[in-house]
Amino acid sequence: MSGFKPGVIPTLVVLCLLPFLVWLGFWQLERADQKRDMLARQEAREAAAPLGPEQIETLQDPAYARINLQGSFDAEHSFLLDSRTRDGRVGVELLQPFQDQPSGRWVLVNRGWLPWPDRRIPPKFDTPDRPLKLSAWVYAPSGEPFILNRRMAEGWPRLINHVEVEDIWQLLDRDGIKYQLRLEPGPAAYRADWPVTFMQPQQHVGYAVQWFALAAALLALFIYFGVHQARGSKQ
Repeated sequence: MSGFKPGVIPTLVVLCLLPFLVWLGFWQLERADQKRDMLARQEAREAAAPLGPEQIETLQDPAYARINLQGSFDAEHSFLLDSRTRDGRVGVELLQPFQDQPSGRWVLVNRGWLPWPDRRIPPKFDTPDRPLKLSAWVYAPSGEPFILNRRMAEGWPRLINHVEVEDIWQLLDRDGIKYQLRLEPGPAAYRADWPVTFMQPQQHVGYAVQWFALAAALLALFIYFGVHQARGSKQ
């Protein structure tokens, strides 16, 4: 094609970058579909009748299932999930074992976020010493986070940098439900404004548009450069 001579190096660059940019765009669209599915499942579970903790492990997909609890917290064994932020402030999430009296099962309840501005002073919290009726929902993360250090600190309350529920039950020598329950707002909860997802579907669509626009710009620049080079070689 005499009217189009982009050169070897620009051609190789475009052959490498263009498919990658297009793939990133479709990947973001796929992520948007996943987030829509997550939000739809959460809305459906919120409208469904609450379950008992003994029913959690019978569900094929327990994520976002609403659970009714009646029992007491174990005040002696508290876990503080480190490096949690709200509104730009650093803090922790408080997790405590809770024994459901009707079923006799232990569950790990996340009571919400606490500020921790000064790490020289332990965060302050209290534990109700009376039987409670609580509402929570099952938190089942879709993927395994990348954790450099999985060791737990010593002492109580125990500082942790990730939640591995089965490891916690093994530490406490208890047969508990293997999912974390996130407490709904109420008297026993701290800050419990749990986001289902940190990025909404429309944000992923916006990123997809940006990647496709970059791909189109790269292709247009490649064509322009090839035509310009061809014209220059004729002069």
